[in-house]
Amino acid sequence: MAKDPVCGMDVDENKTDLKNEYKGKIYFFCNPSCKQTFEKNPEQYAQN
Repeated sequence: MAKDPVCGMDVDENKTDLKNEYKGKIYFFCNPSCKQTFEKNPEQYAQN
């Protein structure tokens, strides 16, 4: 399981198409709203 970087919800990487690659790391999202929030300001949510 991955954690949605925006809301912290657990996300099954194998069951979602909601993902985004940022600086070589793939982030998974629980819903389109969280993905859009991440895309607007990825630096705020990306884990370094």
